[in-house]
Amino acid sequence: MRLDKFLANSGIGTRKEVKDILKNKKISVNDIFVKDGKIQIDEEKDIVKYEDKIIYYKPFVYIMMNKPAGVISATEDNHHKTVIDLLNNEYRTYDIFPVGRLDIDTEGLLLLTNDGVLSHNLLSPKKHVDKKYYVKIANSLSDDDIKMLENGIKLEENFVTKKAKVEIICNNSEKNENLAYITISEGKFHQVKRMFKAVNNEVLYLKRVKMGNLSLDEKLKLGEYRELTEEELNNLKV
Repeated sequence: MRLDKFLANSGIGTRKEVKDILKNKKISVNDIFVKDGKIQIDEEKDIVKYEDKIIYYKPFVYIMMNKPAGVISATEDNHHKTVIDLLNNEYRTYDIFPVGRLDIDTEGLLLLTNDGVLSHNLLSPKKHVDKKYYVKIANSLSDDDIKMLENGIKLEENFVTKKAKVEIICNNSEKNENLAYITISEGKFHQVKRMFKAVNNEVLYLKRVKMGNLSLDEKLKLGEYRELTEEELNNLKV
């Protein structure tokens, strides 16, 4: 691997910044200062140091975010703040992107990474990765509503939702407390909202709490994030 790529992928700086860092003799390979970013190194065997501190190569990053409303699931946008804008400079040299999307007014679990293979596996329709949502709705759900939601609803001429799971938390229209969890294995545009609309209901609040085997860390406040633990990442790859 080229040294400049190694440095950029390790979070040291952008390619341009890395060039200046090398020029100023701040990088050593096996205790020899190097100025040429084009040289090839072995990221597993060679010891690379920045200002005498060993750089441990980290090609991929995996971040769990508690996405707030008003922020879009995109890498850039001319009109709205994106989830990438919420990240600090530590991750600016990685080409991080959100895995899938949450609507601008939807909160909760969002995975961000630069691992295209993992992203593909989680989003592929063939994998049937479950997504669990906490939902506040306008009206209580009848048994027939639940059966329709769980057995599949025709949303478009050629699209019927796959089987879902509905768990009632509270069914009380008088107190305006109609809460439930719904688990789906697809991710069509506004799917959860459209499913409830199909049973004459309205989603008032929506929050994703789980994706595959990854559950939202309840300690994360809206807009906060952290890297996945090794256990979480291993479970996600199952």
